[in-house]
Amino acid sequence: MEKPNKILLLLIFVAVLFFPVVISIGVNYGTLGNNLPPPSQVAQFLKDKTVIDRIKIFDINPDILRAFANTGISVTVTVPNGEIPNLMDLAYAKRYVESNIKPFYPQTKIDVILIGNEVLHWDTPEVQNKLVPAMKVFYQALGEVGLKGIKVSSPHSLGILLRSNPPSAARFRPGWDVGILAPMLKFLRETKGPFMVNPYPYFGYDPKQEDFLLFRKNKGVYDRFSKRWYNNSFDMLLDAVYMSMVRLKYPDVEIVAAETGWPSAGESYEPQCTVENAASYNGGLLRKYNSGTGTPLMPKRKIETYIFALFNENTKPGSIAEKNFGLFRPDFSAVYNIGVLKEDQAHPTPAPAPKNGGGNKDKPKSKSPVAAPPAQNKKFCMPKVEATDAQLQSNINYVCSQGVDCTPIQVGGPCFSPNTIRSHAAFVMNSYFQKEGRNNFNCDFAGTGVVANADPSYGTCKYDS
Repeated sequence: MEKPNKILLLLIFVAVLFFPVVISIGVNYGTLGNNLPPPSQVAQFLKDKTVIDRIKIFDINPDILRAFANTGISVTVTVPNGEIPNLMDLAYAKRYVESNIKPFYPQTKIDVILIGNEVLHWDTPEVQNKLVPAMKVFYQALGEVGLKGIKVSSPHSLGILLRSNPPSAARFRPGWDVGILAPMLKFLRETKGPFMVNPYPYFGYDPKQEDFLLFRKNKGVYDRFSKRWYNNSFDMLLDAVYMSMVRLKYPDVEIVAAETGWPSAGESYEPQCTVENAASYNGGLLRKYNSGTGTPLMPKRKIETYIFALFNENTKPGSIAEKNFGLFRPDFSAVYNIGVLKEDQAHPTPAPAPKNGGGNKDKPKSKSPVAAPPAQNKKFCMPKVEATDAQLQSNINYVCSQGVDCTPIQVGGPCFSPNTIRSHAAFVMNSYFQKEGRNNFNCDFAGTGVVANADPSYGTCKYDS
């Protein structure tokens, strides 16, 4: 028996040497552009030319679902937020499945159906409270229509976290934790569905932490409670989600990074948005995913990951950055090379050199105390210049429905004058930003907010900081 074992080991060694590990990654396929190629060309391109084996779309586009039939590429689709109240009715949910899902399955490999997108971040409490019941009804409708192989979930911004740093002390926001997220995690455990989150280190950009954010060599960040070292922000955010799940006693539910990415161009106030930085982040993400390594608190898990986004989208609202998250231009030319194209796999992009000093040679032993980070300067959340009055009024309506004190912008209030939508939006957006934890993602507002350092207070109108 000894000789055949040696031959088998030799064959395995040769296979590993000459047949490299298959590289793959998921990607978000957004369609907010007036110059994008037709879905049939996109499907053929991804199948023939790239290592992308999964896509996620933000609607249930029949043209896309038809185009991806028989490609072997997995597809995650999204039911719009506005449908959530309707899905409380089983008969309606079954009709929805019959019309929008069943005609395309299983020819199109629809693996997951998302009920809404970042519902807890953007929608009203009424819709938020209907989210989990709607997910349950939709899952039941799938089963009754004969599509039991499809999972149901809903993606979240990291606004669901009360705190994320250090990861060991992270927790979900009170109210959402036991009221919505615990029942959702229970449902996902029972149905083997994934808990989907959108970790964006980009929204926490700090030039002093650039190497840490962009997967470059760096000194690392130490969590003194868990005694774990982190060499990138992506892992920290995922472990913060994991520890929040642990606190609710659902550590076993699969976590999926449903959106993450970095823009390659931006406004003058977005200097972090460069081709070099986008290539560094997404290239590091691809290398990490295909290494099969998990996070410091989940070392044995390979977190399914979807890069945002497939294409630059020229009609997407918001700043220049919002329009430039794409790996590809509409003509299928790569914005930068991270090894997604099959022809580039033999020559992957090397890891960029650190900008702020790198390496972990000076890190202390795991039991050594770590100094607290220096206090940050004051930060304020302001509307972007290009944000429209309609967008800003929507921001006002949302913030004032979330328990934020909006009396200062009402008649007689200290911030009523000047009586303009932009002025009122600036005050309440900043109030929300400060109340929710001063994380950059708390100032996103669908791409209409930006973090600034200058104090916008005037007269008797004082902005929180």
